[in-house]
Amino acid sequence: MIKTFRGLMADGAQDTIVLHTSDGSTGYRIVKFQIITKTPYDTNAAEHIIKIYKISQTAVDGVVDFSDQTLLGVATINNNTAGYQYPITTTIVFDREIFNQDLYITHKEAVNAEACNYYFELEQVKLDLNQNTVATLKDIRNVTAPV
Repeated sequence: MIKTFRGLMADGAQDTIVLHTSDGSTGYRIVKFQIITKTPYDTNAAEHIIKIYKISQTAVDGVVDFSDQTLLGVATINNNTAGYQYPITTTIVFDREIFNQDLYITHKEAVNAEACNYYFELEQVKLDLNQNTVATLKDIRNVTAPV
C-alpha cells in the first residue's frame, strides 16, 4: 500500500507527519519525494531545501549532512535568475531505510523566504516482530542519542 503526503511550507517551518502506531508493526519507506516552489518560473531567485527526518528538529537550516542517521531524504530547488529561468532540482532519498515512527519535514529558503510545496509517497510495510524491534530501537536511539 502507498500513502501520499503533500503540503505547502513557509520558510523556516517544520511539519509533522503522524505515522506511529500502538504496536509498531507497520513500517514505511520513502519511494518518491518531490518539491516545487509556490510560484514556479517566477522571476524572483529562490533556493529551497526540504528535508525529511526521523526526529523533530530544534532548528531548521539549509545544511545537508549525510552522516546524520535521522535524515531520510533531501530535495533542493534552485531558481537562479542571473543565469537561467528554469529551476534546477536535486532529490536524494535513502529508500532502503524502514521506519515506524512519525516523520518531520523542514523547509529553508535562502534568498527570499518564499514558500515551497512538497509531495512524497511512502510504501507501507508489515513488520514481523524482529523488524519491529529493530525499527523501534533505532527510533528510540535517535531520540535519546546525544547531539
